[in-house]
Amino acid sequence: MVDDEPDLRTLYELTLLREGYRVETAGSVQEGRAQLQKRHFDVVITDMRLPDGIGMELLLQLRDPSRSERCIVMTAYGSAENAVEALRAGAFDYLTKPVDLRQFRQVVASAVQGMGAVPKPGSQQAGESAPAHGAGPAAQPGALEALVGNSQAMQRVKQRIAKVAKGMAPVLIHGESGTGKELVARALHACSQRAEGPMVAVNCGAIPENLLEAEFFGARKGSYTGATQDRPGYFQAAQGGTLFLDEIGDLPLAMQAKLLRAIQERKIRPLGSTQEEAVDVRILSATHRDLSAQVQSGNFRQDLFYRLNVIEIELPALRERREDLGQLCQALLQKLARESGLPTPELDEISLRQIAGLPLPGNVRELENVLHRAIALGDEGPLRLPESGPGPGAGASAAMPAPVSGTQASETGAPAPQHAGSPATLPEDLQGWLDEQERSILVRALQDNGFNRTATAARLGISLRQIRYRIDRLGIDLPHQSDNV
Repeated sequence: MVDDEPDLRTLYELTLLREGYRVETAGSVQEGRAQLQKRHFDVVITDMRLPDGIGMELLLQLRDPSRSERCIVMTAYGSAENAVEALRAGAFDYLTKPVDLRQFRQVVASAVQGMGAVPKPGSQQAGESAPAHGAGPAAQPGALEALVGNSQAMQRVKQRIAKVAKGMAPVLIHGESGTGKELVARALHACSQRAEGPMVAVNCGAIPENLLEAEFFGARKGSYTGATQDRPGYFQAAQGGTLFLDEIGDLPLAMQAKLLRAIQERKIRPLGSTQEEAVDVRILSATHRDLSAQVQSGNFRQDLFYRLNVIEIELPALRERREDLGQLCQALLQKLARESGLPTPELDEISLRQIAGLPLPGNVRELENVLHRAIALGDEGPLRLPESGPGPGAGASAAMPAPVSGTQASETGAPAPQHAGSPATLPEDLQGWLDEQERSILVRALQDNGFNRTATAARLGISLRQIRYRIDRLGIDLPHQSDNV
């Protein structure tokens, strides 16, 4: 325990002694280094501001491969930059001064978990050497095996998961829709010391705006119409575990401010309550949006982005790891066969060539839909993609055979069909072309549903808030009578 204020140092020491830990103390960077040279510890807790330097110096010393200590840093209230910098440098967790002792005990217990036997009162004689130390929980093979693929891009993702899972630093998972962001979150949870705790996944874009606060923080009986009893929120449900916030970019600004406070203070106030509750959760979040651009446009709080993006994991799109396609197909077919009770179809050279020719802009999720439809409509024998038009909700590519260049012909000698909606030549402005396709689909869907945004959103399988965002972003003009729909 490294702190230059004797009274606080004594308070922290007594708190830990009551919990059954053996504690050594230091009042400066130099004293802390001397303690670290003499022995190894389970946990090092250090203030950031010390008379002869900063606690970050001790943290950097602990990055030596021979050390296994987990480091907790204490920062002054409002010094969010220091906390984020420490987490990026490898700190296990941080505490904000003035330190809440209940939170202090929780964070230390979380850090010690998995480090070896924790001495309890009377279990060790004073002066006995510390127990052997482990490096924390190892990556769980099953969790990482769910991330199918041995390409270099996926190997980098798995290595990063194994490296960052053991800490408490928030992780932002970024990737296109359908790349498997929730699988990465579940792997991070399973490889962490919180694996025995709950993992709560929340789709931020699927919650009505007026229910966000109650859903996240819980509500007391009578706090709103229909609240007939106390109900916990996502933070309470994830206590001692991991809270995964999927599509974090869909949260409205007002809720972003409340979420930021909950993350910083590690306390929440249920709707209708006058008392705050301490929460112990690790925050993982995911988005397919460019949050930096949203910060610039004023649609996402910079301070929340700074808090969430301590560590980033970038998921590759399927087009960036085509070498994984065969392995992915085999894993998905086995899963679909189990779910349907049918035998796993054979993948041969023709079926793999058909699949490899699909653009699959929806990534692994679209690939799964393609295979699901092929199983449902296929005959006995090796897998073949159906050539009929796509069914409701299916991607256009799901029904098309593999495309070839315009100068090539199919095996029957007929020209190869073009993919529905694909340009005759590659677009020079891909984003502009995609926006135009999205605009065309939205306008057609709005017209089909009488410009009723609620009905259109339901038809397209997105939330009302998402369709409002897209209408605004793409500059779609609506008739005046639809404004309140």
